[in-house]
Amino acid sequence: MDNTRLKGKNCLITGAARGMGAAVAEHYAAQGAKVCVADINIEGCEEVAARIKANGGDAIAVKLNVTDRAEVQAAVKATVDAFGSLNVMVNNAGINKPLMFLDITEENWHQIMDVNALGCLLGMQEAAKQMINQGKDNGPYKIINVGSILSRQAFDDVVPYSCSKHAVLAMINGGAKALVDHNITVNGYGPGVVRTELWEQLDKDLVSIGKFAKQGQSMDELAEKMILMKRYSYPEDVVGTASFLASAESDYMTGQLLMIDGGMIMQ
Repeated sequence: MDNTRLKGKNCLITGAARGMGAAVAEHYAAQGAKVCVADINIEGCEEVAARIKANGGDAIAVKLNVTDRAEVQAAVKATVDAFGSLNVMVNNAGINKPLMFLDITEENWHQIMDVNALGCLLGMQEAAKQMINQGKDNGPYKIINVGSILSRQAFDDVVPYSCSKHAVLAMINGGAKALVDHNITVNGYGPGVVRTELWEQLDKDLVSIGKFAKQGQSMDELAEKMILMKRYSYPEDVVGTASFLASAESDYMTGQLLMIDGGMIMQ
């Protein structure tokens, strides 16, 4: 690994207390980036930041509810106060709670859409404002949104999540057009079935609503029937693409969602 690939990049990553967000934060730091680890779970953030520091990196931990604009503004400010500027924003925070289509409630809809879609919008807006204030000559700046295979299709047991991730794709496309004149690129990556704490909880929820008979079945069946490479993924399968999008290597890209799904979605 090139430990200078992301040197000079000051990054804010949401939903970074565990799972993919934590893995991306640690991968960025190992390549020289300075990282603000932000999540509503501040204890988890502090653990991730401590691991980064123990390995010689630079990180801070910030408690963040991505649905609260004032808290997003505070996280951006904390990043700038600690590192001097903000170069890379990763909107990773997300939740899911499966329900069959006719069982979807207003509460379920709003909870998922608020975190996954509104939270992404607020993160994009507040990061972009800071980047614009820093001046276009100090770019290119990077906004990276985490989509999903469900940015490009929908399943009957996770319709609100699918809608939220379609919204993330729309914000990648629209944000790229809105921010290009400020030397800000907007891209994203779309994981498939990733073995993290989020999917393990999702697996339990799918059993509870009767979609699958036993725990672990959802991942195994998806791997067998829908993933071309016949295996689910782990965070380490995703972090390389996340790093590419934060690096100078992706400077001539904007408005793109890169799929990392083992061949579930063919474009």
